[in-house]
Amino acid sequence: MSETAQSGHDGPYAAPIEVRGHAVKPEWIDYNGHMNVGYYGVAFDLALEEMVGDHLGIGEVYVNSAGAGPYMIQSHIQFQRELLDGDRFYFHFRLLDHDHKRLHYFGQMFAEKDDVLCATQEGMIMNVSQATGRGADYPDWVVARLAQMLADHKALDPAPQVANPIGIRRKI
Repeated sequence: MSETAQSGHDGPYAAPIEVRGHAVKPEWIDYNGHMNVGYYGVAFDLALEEMVGDHLGIGEVYVNSAGAGPYMIQSHIQFQRELLDGDRFYFHFRLLDHDHKRLHYFGQMFAEKDDVLCATQEGMIMNVSQATGRGADYPDWVVARLAQMLADHKALDPAPQVANPIGIRRKI
């Protein structure tokens, strides 16, 4: 495991962290004429990689030096509004919780043209050893960064989509 940070920064962290520069690709469009459901997950993954690498320092550089890295172990995407071919969009990420090997985050995808919420993703990531394929503790510097980010994000207003269960809501 890498004992020192090779990328990212120690904070303070923006609340929320914003990731920009994304657009719907033509190959992401389905027969309904909008971005296919699967590509929302791809888009969140690409933006999340920027966030964990550029801010927390646990992206590709960390994986290559530490022999461990972030694995998505749970994800819940909620769709709010469609995106069309060429639409530009951006993300907001916040850390909800963490421990010595996991982090729980919430992301929001917004249309750049009018700043309307298009989708949300709540997810759990675990640090996994490439040697064993099992969960592994983060080094102390990562845990310190997670604690700083959590403290910086505590004041954010709660998002109504966090911890939303899946189910058919029946009216009586």
